[in-house]
Amino acid sequence: MKFYGQSEEAATRILDAFRSGRLPEALAPVFIRRADNVPCRAWSWSNQILTALAGTSDARGFRQWLDAGRAVRKGAKAFYILGPITVKREERDPDTGETRERFAVVGFKSIPVFRLEDTDVVDEERWAAANKSEADSQRFIDGLPLVEVARSWGVNVETYNGAGASMLGYYSAGGRSIALGVKNLSTWAHELTHAADDRCIAGGLKRGQRADQEIVAELGGAVLLECLGRRDDADVGGAWRYIDSYANRDGVAPITYCERLLKRVCEAVALILDTAAELTAAPAPVVTAA
Repeated sequence: MKFYGQSEEAATRILDAFRSGRLPEALAPVFIRRADNVPCRAWSWSNQILTALAGTSDARGFRQWLDAGRAVRKGAKAFYILGPITVKREERDPDTGETRERFAVVGFKSIPVFRLEDTDVVDEERWAAANKSEADSQRFIDGLPLVEVARSWGVNVETYNGAGASMLGYYSAGGRSIALGVKNLSTWAHELTHAADDRCIAGGLKRGQRADQEIVAELGGAVLLECLGRRDDADVGGAWRYIDSYANRDGVAPITYCERLLKRVCEAVALILDTAAELTAAPAPVVTAA
């Protein structure tokens, strides 16, 4: 890969900073706070993950799509989220003796929903009114460095309400989507490196937050931003803390883990940079016979 050497040089600088202990303060996360009417923004975090795994940022029930001016295509397949089953119960206050009602969750049921990509507009005016706030989110996504690389791989990039969520970002193993809950470029670079690593290693990534996969993504994201000249956004101090937390789970010194995974990190970063270079290269001139 043409950019392997550049990636290795940037990685070496970061590892030297790790060894020296002279690390900047970690960047504070800037949460994305979506203020739109898309129903799945208010779903539980687990249901939002199910939506991301389905490769979409907007999923609704059949009637909800009609209310928004869109219709589910004939033959489209639903995916399922979980909805609570509640029952009304009476409780007696032991202090006052008063009886009051409350709702208790006794289980969960499957609810079929459909992806935006499996619907068509049937009422343009109603859809435009329901979709006004998507513009700000789309501008943020379109302005991400190297977003065209993710799109060229068929990876859907979307945002979600990050405040209160258990993750700052998410990449679905299998390469269908990246979802961002913060505006920090270090999180974007982390998830994009996941996507590249998924393509570089035999068999792709395994599901779950595995130490090797998370360390490759975190170190690789910092290396990628270093290569792009975005050193402040690389959040080297935050990367060290993140890597240290995963390395400690396996009982391995964090710098040892980084060195062990260095080749894999550089291959993932090089794939991103090489793909970007290919996408921006001018097409070869067409030669015609005289």
